[in-house]
Amino acid sequence: MRRAYKFRVYPTSGQASRLAQCLRDHQRLYNAALEERREAWRMRRASIRYGQQSGQLKDIRGFDPDQARWSFSSQQATLRRLDKAMAAFYRRCKAGQKAGYPRFKALDRWDSVEWPSDGDGCRWKPDMGRVYLQGVGHVKVHAHRPVQGRVKTISAKREGRRWYVVLSCDDVPARPIPATGREVGLDVGVARFATTSDGEVIASPRYTRKSADEMAAAQQSLSRKQRGSANRKRARAKVAEVHRRVRNRRADFHHKTARALVRECDVIALEDLCITNMTRSASGTLEEPGTNVAAKSGLNRSILDAGWGQFMSILAGKAEDAGRRIVLVNPRNTSITCHQCGARCTRPRQDTVICPAHGAMDADVNGARNICARAGLGSGQADAA
Repeated sequence: MRRAYKFRVYPTSGQASRLAQCLRDHQRLYNAALEERREAWRMRRASIRYGQQSGQLKDIRGFDPDQARWSFSSQQATLRRLDKAMAAFYRRCKAGQKAGYPRFKALDRWDSVEWPSDGDGCRWKPDMGRVYLQGVGHVKVHAHRPVQGRVKTISAKREGRRWYVVLSCDDVPARPIPATGREVGLDVGVARFATTSDGEVIASPRYTRKSADEMAAAQQSLSRKQRGSANRKRARAKVAEVHRRVRNRRADFHHKTARALVRECDVIALEDLCITNMTRSASGTLEEPGTNVAAKSGLNRSILDAGWGQFMSILAGKAEDAGRRIVLVNPRNTSITCHQCGARCTRPRQDTVICPAHGAMDADVNGARNICARAGLGSGQADAA
């Protein structure tokens, strides 16, 4: 298996300055490569590929001492990053989707640099509690858990005023746990975070809503600061700090919830949700304005606050590590179809559905049991019989 480990690093003031310079120079390289591609197409209708730009790196490093101090491989990784963005742009064009041409990166939106091979411009040194990065030095790492497998790539990442190192490892051994015999369907929601087919309810923490007042105060303070001032920079850092705390709390909740489910269940069935479509704006256009726009915006915020996509990704990773199985099913009409007879139910309230044959029942439990049945699990089939 392949796993990523994210650790906080504690650079000295000099190392922090060099890390910031590393980000700046890689951002400049990315923007220059994008400009070259754009101008080649505008002037000659010519496409420039990764191989051509990578071949120019030696001359660039000879001409620009700022670029020469960094790892050659990390600069190649930055050019590959642009190449992937261009490939995604062409793929969307061919599919008839919104194209989304790659944008020039502002420095405050360029927060990571990757070294594609351990030992080539970087070195993970767990015995020393350090990571070596070319041009930066040996940086102290707080490795709060052991790293397993073979370190493949190393990335330095900035989040606000904090720095992290991300290790991507191959050949990480699985850690299977004993079977429990429990198989469940899991219905995720907004009012409740999740409900299982056997009736267990996981409450929604709603971290964004709980931090709304603090976020509004931070945003209001930012809006009053003069652009380009030091006060505005500090106000932006405060806004980023509030977002970071919300993000960390949500991720902690997802990890703990996923670990509990994986520990207790052998098989977990989930809806194969397209969250991007579910959170699409309902505002419409000037010619054809949308309906119930305010209500849809509130629903979108609640879905994003719950973080279903991140939770499902974490759950899948933990299940693979523990030897558990995840089953994805079609989400169509799971909540309004009776899990016992298959009849279409009415839904007078958000938490209740009424079957014409079996009467009122909990909407979320009904949905979870339909998910369980569609996955072919025992408890769902038993309920439907």
